Amino acid sequence: MRLVGPALAAWGAAAWAVTASGGATAVAVVLCGAVATALLVRGRGRGTGPWRTTAVATAGVLLGAAAGAASAGLHGADTKRGPVPELAAQDARVTVDVTVSSDPRPSAPAVRGRHAAPASVIVHAEVTRLTAPDGTVTRVRTPVLLITRLGDGGRHGKEWLRLLPSTRLVQHGRLAPPRSTGEPFAAVLYADAGPPRITGRPNALQRWAGSLRAGLRAATDGLPPDARALLPGLVVGDTSRIPDDLRAAFEATDLTHLLAVSGSNLSIVLLLLIGPAGRAARAERGGLAPRIGLSLRVTAVAGGVLTLAFVVVCRPEPSVLRAAACGLVTLLAIGTGRRRSLLPALAAAVLLLVLYEPWLARSYGFLLSVLATGALLTIAPRWSARLQARRVPPRIAEALAAAAAAQAVCAPVVAVFAARVSLVAVPCNLVAEFAVAPATVLGFATLAVAAASLPAARLLAECAAWPAGWVASVARAGAALPGAEADWPGGWQGGLLLAGVTVLVLLLARRASHRPWALLGCAALLVAVVLRPTPLTRLVTGWPPPGWVLVACDVGQGDAVALAAGDGAAVVVDAGPDPDAADRCLRDLGVSRVPLVLLTHFHADHVAGLPGVLRGRDVGAVQTTGLLEPYAQAEFVHRTAAAARVPVVRAVAGERRRAGPLDWRVLWPPGGPGAGGTVPEEPNDASVAVHVRAAGGVSLLLLGDLEPPAQRGLLRAHPTLPRVDVLKVAHHGSAHQEPALLRQAGPRIALVSAGRGNPYGHPSPRTLADLRDAGAAVLRTDRDGAVAVTGAGPGLRAVTRGRRRPTDGAAVTPARRRRASAVGQPTRSPRARPSPSAAPPADRSTVPARGGPSRAWPRTRPPPSCPGHGLRRRARPRRAARRPGCDRDSAGPGRAG
Repeated sequence: MRLVGPALAAWGAAAWAVTASGGATAVAVVLCGAVATALLVRGRGRGTGPWRTTAVATAGVLLGAAAGAASAGLHGADTKRGPVPELAAQDARVTVDVTVSSDPRPSAPAVRGRHAAPASVIVHAEVTRLTAPDGTVTRVRTPVLLITRLGDGGRHGKEWLRLLPSTRLVQHGRLAPPRSTGEPFAAVLYADAGPPRITGRPNALQRWAGSLRAGLRAATDGLPPDARALLPGLVVGDTSRIPDDLRAAFEATDLTHLLAVSGSNLSIVLLLLIGPAGRAARAERGGLAPRIGLSLRVTAVAGGVLTLAFVVVCRPEPSVLRAAACGLVTLLAIGTGRRRSLLPALAAAVLLLVLYEPWLARSYGFLLSVLATGALLTIAPRWSARLQARRVPPRIAEALAAAAAAQAVCAPVVAVFAARVSLVAVPCNLVAEFAVAPATVLGFATLAVAAASLPAARLLAECAAWPAGWVASVARAGAALPGAEADWPGGWQGGLLLAGVTVLVLLLARRASHRPWALLGCAALLVAVVLRPTPLTRLVTGWPPPGWVLVACDVGQGDAVALAAGDGAAVVVDAGPDPDAADRCLRDLGVSRVPLVLLTHFHADHVAGLPGVLRGRDVGAVQTTGLLEPYAQAEFVHRTAAAARVPVVRAVAGERRRAGPLDWRVLWPPGGPGAGGTVPEEPNDASVAVHVRAAGGVSLLLLGDLEPPAQRGLLRAHPTLPRVDVLKVAHHGSAHQEPALLRQAGPRIALVSAGRGNPYGHPSPRTLADLRDAGAAVLRTDRDGAVAVTGAGPGLRAVTRGRRRPTDGAAVTPARRRRASAVGQPTRSPRARPSPSAAPPADRSTVPARGGPSRAWPRTRPPPSCPGHGLRRRARPRRAARRPGCDRDSAGPGRAG
């Protein structure tokens, strides 16, 4: 236990020193060393006693802090000296010789507005030779983060992802400084697109490890999709095959630790030598070592070799290093004949690793690994004993205590960076735990046998597929529950808040441990929160409102609309930019069946969320426009639908469809088999526009992102377009609207889907004013949150889940209000625009009828820069040049967003 204090001090000092200046670090090191020396000298002069013990312990803590700060300062200096940081500050183009130091990993394409950033590959590397723009050549050893964009269709992705650590490359590219301080690299190298230019093979050790990993992947190629993706992750941490939906399910259920190779995997590797982990205190008496006559020292050496091989094959990730260090410390105790508990081994491992690699001090993965291990060693045994004292079977008590202890200490840290809390983590970990060990053991057997006999390895992989598939099924089933996770404040404030709540809950649970009815009541409440039965959820939150016809989901800067198509069913029009947001919206509505997903066009802010719509739902078909532009996003839609075995069909003008109470007709775009006209050449103008008749006769007009030319074309094609109750305003309410179409539609409610703080200025104040002049009540997701339309005829109303009540006088019913304001009967009163100083309406004022007066939204300042002109990394603030076609009040006919 004496190592715990120095280990924690070294950890904290290293975490501080990697971002501190060199002078501050030097002063701190000197002060800690001086005070520690003084304490040791004075303690030695006072003989024995409590004062000397306290002085020695304090000196040990100070020396640990000094060592951690010194190591971090020296490592940090490597990222600040030499020509690489200087050239990065100039955004210079260079030619570099680099040595790969990690496995490459793909980055998920980010959605920015209507664009999706191209897929990239990220890899850590070390620059060994630098050619500056002026031709100067310098030999260096500087760590960098190498990022390269893949070619069209990702044609070079496989070549990059096959790279092994220690491979040598020559790359051209641009250097840039890291985005934040405290990063373990001196610069970011944005390499030119293209295949990697290999100049040197990886070393023999890495080739051996790579062949083992490749053999495991080959042996699992024929398995079912989930088992094929998951088994390499369970065994060696290879998550390259795991799809986004399965990864999201593991995150929602807090099962991601199974994909981070850790102590449990190493325990299996050492199982044959030192026995099960529960007997680690007397490990030399367990396992095969004493049965085959190995001495303690030979056992320790053999275990050390296996541990090092484990690190090489599984890669030196934070959890792997922590597990290996703990294992090596324990093996050292075995070799010397000492029997110690694992807590000092954990402290020694932390101290050694922080001094060797100070960047681990700021790694969330390392923190979670240490916290989980510490909880299993200190908290779990006590909780298990208490459960067994209450007649819980030992095996169940140990598993439950381990899962609960790890969750209690790790959940606050997860909240810091994920801003969420999983409510199903403990039961999912319990149910999955029974399959983890068989899957891992069989997976390691497959890994070992694949090098000698691939057919035999495939047979073992078939056996491992059953438990691996079970783990994946548990993750998917847990994530599919409506209340699987809850939003929580992020950052360290949110983490501290959750830690305080956790302590309070544990104290209350301890006081109520002798009151079974109280415990049963709490358990029933938790089950209700997780299952979220629709009647109970509606009673508590008012959402979803009963009899909803349409819901405009709050998905940020994008579109996603759900149309009620019967019990638990909805037709989804567009999917927004974020799969999680789309999934959450449909889950809150209780939608488990989607007869049709209509994607109006292929911009990323309408289609990137498609995986979230498909997640865990029965989907009949995906319908799209005929213009396959942008091609990358069209390919993404077809690839995603094919993976889910959902057919993709094309929308044709004039076609009619029905789903439950819904009846709709495609109005636009023209063209297609048997149709006249041609498909527009611009993606926005090729948006699918539909006229929908919903339950109760409510009429809806959904316009996608049609621009004024296409809106005029729609009017020409349908001169008798009927008036509608609800209009989904085109293009997020941009300034580019056709007034004649707004007058022809005459909506009673106008819905605008836009993201808060979007850079495009959506929705335009001019468009909002035109809609209100036409007599429409305007609701917008950036201010009101998700918006539901319910009722019909005189009872038509809008219910918001809002962030705040709008200030324009439109009648809106917040979801928590049990009574709602009704839409008045249509009238034909003159249009009027009361002044902004007019008195605000009462809480239950009616939504304006067609042609009725409405109060104008206050005009806001136009956006400071011109959006929609592609993606560009912001190296430093630049003055935005005015470009034609910007989406402002004074903009011309151009397009943005």
